[in-house]
Amino acid sequence: MKVIAGLGNPGEKYASTRHNIGFMVISELADRFKVNSSYKFDGLVGDFFFGGEKIILFQPMKYMNTSGQPIFKLLDYFQIEPADLLVIHDDLDLELGKMRFKQNGGSGGHNGIKSIINNLGTDEFKRLKIGIGRPPENLPVPDFVLTTFQGEEKDISRRVVEEAASAVELMLKEDIMKAMNKYNG
Repeated sequence: MKVIAGLGNPGEKYASTRHNIGFMVISELADRFKVNSSYKFDGLVGDFFFGGEKIILFQPMKYMNTSGQPIFKLLDYFQIEPADLLVIHDDLDLELGKMRFKQNGGSGGHNGIKSIINNLGTDEFKRLKIGIGRPPENLPVPDFVLTTFQGEEKDISRRVVEEAASAVELMLKEDIMKAMNKYNG
């Protein structure tokens, strides 16, 4: 059993913001695999089978900086090891349209990842970082991540969400190294 968790903030107000790109990828995967979600473990959870293995899709419905609590609850309930967790999240250091798989490591300043590391007591889980670019000089980071994609950014973000879902499929079909070799940009 594996868990794919996308990070974001709950509520309509945040639905289309840069910070919610992890939620967008989970929604794309749910559409592709016809997954119905229900509310459990302080989040939206659904599952499907891929290659004979149960895959759980999860969107924690707590704010980004406390998303580790629901993820811990889910993993603990199903007795899933952190090594079988993939977290999909936004990344300021990658330009919009780029993505990068990572096998483990620190938070890189991302509060959602920090919360997960603190709650799981380890950084040994996989990540798929989706680039959202850097803010303009006059806009603070906390404000920037809560902005929506504008103009051509909408097309780029839509494309990268679809591409990220395909990258996750490749990771499930093969392994993370194959996905890293093909998609890390």
